[in-house]
Amino acid sequence: MNKLSITIITKNEEKNIERCLESVKWADEIIVVDSGSIDNTLKICEEHDCKIIKSKWLGFSLTKRKAVSYAKNNWILSIDADEEITTELKDKIGKILEKPKYNAYSIKRISYYLGNKIKHCGWNRDFPLRLFDKNFGNFNDKIVHESIVVDGKKGRIYQPMLHFTYPTIESHIKKMDQYSTLGAQTLFEKNRNSTILEAILRGFFKFIKMYFIQLGFLDGANGFVLCENSAIGVYLKYLKLWKLRK
Repeated sequence: MNKLSITIITKNEEKNIERCLESVKWADEIIVVDSGSIDNTLKICEEHDCKIIKSKWLGFSLTKRKAVSYAKNNWILSIDADEEITTELKDKIGKILEKPKYNAYSIKRISYYLGNKIKHCGWNRDFPLRLFDKNFGNFNDKIVHESIVVDGKKGRIYQPMLHFTYPTIESHIKKMDQYSTLGAQTLFEKNRNSTILEAILRGFFKFIKMYFIQLGFLDGANGFVLCENSAIGVYLKYLKLWKLRK
């Protein structure tokens, strides 16, 4: 059977990393690239016998690519510190690695927002590509919304991973500010323009799409907050782009 390397990037993830590492302790190796944690993240990783690499922050894609470069095995499972691999997914990956049919696999992801499972808002169709043979693919060079580019056929895994994103409103607002800044910078470098009106309209239509078209209203109050904050994040990205152009 093919051996598996887990890759994780971290910075001050003491609230998440224990759960994450416990869920992948069956893997052949766990590689953690840490970008300056000052909490107990590294101590917890050491207790789980992780291979720890300290690195300056290179952006999401390049930092994750660096983690892959330290893997001694060809097959990589890249996960985030706030994710957890279920027993069902573990067993499925084990069977796949006995005789892989594809060069990479997308995995169904179930996400929790403010501690509650989100069943709609577009999140129900979340299948990030995470399991891959590094001989055929790796992360792109985007500074935000990184993804894995793979040559050859890709498969899907329906046994889920769990994603405990944004446990508080404050954590979502902080990430929105970070991502909107990076997103605006990316658009600016592509010579894109924006206006205040465009920023407002893009935010408005983001809410309409998530809350009505993607049935976010069925997720109750948490669904409304998620859709509203996501819309604000889009508004901020294009508003910051407008400011950069000014």
